[in-house]
Amino acid sequence: MGTKMKTADTKSMSSQQWIKRQLSDKWSERARAEGWRSRAAFKLIEIDDRFHLIKRGSRVIDLGAAPGGWLQVAVDRGAAAVAGVALLMIEPVPGATVIQADFTHPGVDQQLLDAIGGAPDLVLSDMAHNTVGHRQTDHLKIIALIEIAADFAIRTLRPGGNFVSKNFQGGDAGGVLARLRDEFETVKYVKPESSRKNSAEVFLVALNKR
Repeated sequence: MGTKMKTADTKSMSSQQWIKRQLSDKWSERARAEGWRSRAAFKLIEIDDRFHLIKRGSRVIDLGAAPGGWLQVAVDRGAAAVAGVALLMIEPVPGATVIQADFTHPGVDQQLLDAIGGAPDLVLSDMAHNTVGHRQTDHLKIIALIEIAADFAIRTLRPGGNFVSKNFQGGDAGGVLARLRDEFETVKYVKPESSRKNSAEVFLVALNKR
């Protein structure tokens, strides 16, 4: 405990505030109690309850999968083949394949497809970048990640497949939205109850790939 406290003391004020929010947050507390890797599990649970994206026997790919909460949900809800990739190490998730790599590097996309044995039924992206504090730069990075994930989903999803990606309110994703609307029957923005109220985080949900 002494070591942990000493380590915490060396963290920045923003990091300490984030830790405090996590420890006091009801969704984080519930995630710990129920064995989910993070509170983010409830975001996917809410989205899936509404749109029924994870079907028994389906193939699911998760981009930006660390620490593994969405992988857990996909396996728990009956997906037959689940694979995730992240820059950070992910502790093994029973029933899922985890790859530590930069998704944008050549060949990583094929590794994911090989891991699930074919075209995915659902592509998830909770990818995020390290903000630099410059609004325009951070915005461009956010949109770039959405475009990368959307491109992968459009290229690989089977007909009728679905795509979910993190986005932020106020971010101009017009180009991505236009492309998704051409490729999917329905495109919606969703803010799960488990997303923090003061957060600009929303999720882009594209349903039924043409």
